[in-house]
Amino acid sequence: MANPRIVYLGTPDFAVPPLRRLLDEGFDVVGVVTNPDKPAGRGQRLQESAVKQFAASRGIPLLQPERFRDESFLAQLRAWRADLQIVVAFKMLPPEVWAMPPLGTVNLHASLLPDYRGAAPIHRAVMNGETSTGVTTFLLKQEMDAGNLIFRERVEIGPSTTAGELHDLLAERGAALLLETVRAMAAGDYPLVDQSTLLQGRAPKLAPKIFKEEMKIDWRREGQAIYNHLRGLSPFPTAWTELRHRRDGEKISLKIFSAAWEPLDHHYPAGIVEGERERLSVYVRGGLIHVTELQLPGKKRMPAREFLRGFPLDHYTLDL
Repeated sequence: MANPRIVYLGTPDFAVPPLRRLLDEGFDVVGVVTNPDKPAGRGQRLQESAVKQFAASRGIPLLQPERFRDESFLAQLRAWRADLQIVVAFKMLPPEVWAMPPLGTVNLHASLLPDYRGAAPIHRAVMNGETSTGVTTFLLKQEMDAGNLIFRERVEIGPSTTAGELHDLLAERGAALLLETVRAMAAGDYPLVDQSTLLQGRAPKLAPKIFKEEMKIDWRREGQAIYNHLRGLSPFPTAWTELRHRRDGEKISLKIFSAAWEPLDHHYPAGIVEGERERLSVYVRGGLIHVTELQLPGKKRMPAREFLRGFPLDHYTLDL
């Protein structure tokens, strides 16, 4: 099959580079499926997904179903007569959708499957202190991220790499891997590897969705683990902590967007805070966390030096 008809399903920024790469290489993307527009921001204006904006700029037909089993949506999807569907950073699909095209539905996942199945593979890999991860293409089946593998590529994670930096790198590597996958499937020559053969009896590492309470920093943990937590949530959805007023106990929430880690032997208890000219430093087990960019409620993100100029830090203590 020289040039299969492709339907592309995706929503966020991560899904744009693979779609762009397919189009630039001349593949026949006959339609795109993305999430419905959603209200966002203070004005609750409807916001279009990154994939919708890009697809519209290229003149590709779009569908934005509320329900995947809706018969009108399924009829429109069938009318595109796709040979292959590609899913990148999208919702779970019912069999009525993923089993529709003759070549099946390929998913690009931002981890080295079978590890880090789930909604937050990039964040979880950094939060857990992994030194490598990767991208994987596989054929969808009913169980989440568990279908037969096609191709994988390993990507190194640097000691200071944030989730945001890793996201951008994996999007580009994933675009190249997806292109390789589509070419192999069009030629009818590609591997299919059962994920269980790679697990060798162990349970896979999982990457479930991250909720707000889990994003709160536990300053009693070992310093490297705290630093991994911070960079694994940077710049989004962002780690947070609380400062407590020494006199009246009032608490103020603080988002931390970037920080540095300095291993250091010291005798201070965890949570002691020092404010220097350029950064806000917190003593933790095994060293210092240097906060370099943060945000107060109702304020813009700011460098630590600006925060220290205008905030009465001496009146507050870190809430552990």
